[in-house]
Order: sequence, then structure tokens, then C-alpha cells
Amino acid sequence: MSGRDVSAPGRVAEATDALEDVELLLPALAAEEPLETALQRLVETALKVVGGADAVSVTALSGAGPRTVASTHEWAVTVDDNQYAAGDGPCLEAARQREPVLVAGAEAFERWPRFAADAAEFGVLAYLSAPLALAGTGDTDLIGALNVYGFRLDSFDRLDEALLRLVATTATITINNAQRYTKMRDLADNMRIAMASRAEIEQAKGVLMAVHGISAEEAFTRLVGQSQQTNTKLAVVARELLASLRQT
Repeated sequence: MSGRDVSAPGRVAEATDALEDVELLLPALAAEEPLETALQRLVETALKVVGGADAVSVTALSGAGPRTVASTHEWAVTVDDNQYAAGDGPCLEAARQREPVLVAGAEAFERWPRFAADAAEFGVLAYLSAPLALAGTGDTDLIGALNVYGFRLDSFDRLDEALLRLVATTATITINNAQRYTKMRDLADNMRIAMASRAEIEQAKGVLMAVHGISAEEAFTRLVGQSQQTNTKLAVVARELLASLRQT
């Protein structure tokens, strides 16, 4: 496919429609789907938005190094892996410079000879990458890069670069929302566990108070003492006490 076969106004109209669809999906993606699934939807959208794209992938950066977390084609993952092995290429450069990279043909061989030679074996002649970064300027805000590969020398132009910037912005919103949702979900899970544990502790205290005729403070002290002696969490001590009563 080639974006050169469609007029610029037509391409903008198609891109606007695709981005509107993504915008409608954002709440569901952030709240109900894993981050990898959300990114997979985004690379598929980028494939539609950037007219000359033949494959799209997302590179994530971490302490363990770069890795591909979403891709429209399996061969693009291999191209990405070759780039990581070479230590240089369009997506790594876009991530380092925090600026889009648009390169094709001989220029690619001059800038990244090893990677460009490997990519050419898959028919890739043009590259377009945009950085993925959350708001802020610190290194910790950098996520990775959105990578687009084309089989034609004229696969991409500056309009495609602008469109990819829009997709990258959408991607960072999705990532940020997904991370927020995960944190909120984990917090809610921890709160539910804490509430359940507290209920069990209160029940165990009540049992000790009734059986031994002691105060709530004394009952709690006994539970804490048992916890320290056995090196067992207080909630587990309470749970075991209640379980032993059910068995009698």
C-alpha cells in the first residue's frame, strides 16, 4: 500500500476518522484491557493512518534494554530485533533524540549500515519513527518509540510524520491511563485484603474476649504475642484461630 496514491486532503480525512475511532476506544482500553492489548490496537490503527506503512511496531525501553511489545507483522519484530542487536536505527534514534525520524534509501545505509542491510533483506526501504514519552522531560518519562516500515523509497513524507505524531500522542495517553488504572486497581485490591484481614482480627478478638473474659486491648495483645512468637502475620493468626473454632 502507498499513501502517495491518495490526495493529501483525502489522507487527512481518513486519518481523522481513524483517530476519532481511537479516541472513542481510549476509556475502554485504559480500564478493561491489558497495556499490550491497547498497544496492539494502536499499531493496527497506525497502519491505517500512515498511508505508506507496510508494518508498525512499538519499542519499549527499560533497564533490561529495548524490546518490541506490539507489532502488526511478525517480520517487523525480527527487523526490530536486528536493530536492537546493531545498537542503532530509526526507533532507537527517535527515542534518544525525542524527535521523529524520517529516513529512506541510501541515507539509511549511511546512518545505520548494519541495520539497514538487515532490514533490506525484508524489503524495507523507508523508516518513520516517533518517540513515546509521557509529559515531562526526565529520562524516566521516556517509554520507547512507535516504528513504521515501508517497502517503497517514497513510502513516507512530512504529512505522514505529522500523522504519526498524533498517533504517538494517543499512545502515550493510552499508556498513562492504563498505568493509572493498574495502580488504582492494585490499591483497591490491597484495601479489600486489608479490610478482610481487619474483619478477621476483630472476630478473633471477640472470641478471645468471650472465652477468657478479657478486654479488647488484652485480646489484641494476645494475638500480637502469638504473631511474634510464631513469626506469622497477625491476620493469619486470627484466621487460624477462627478456623480451629469451626473444627471443634
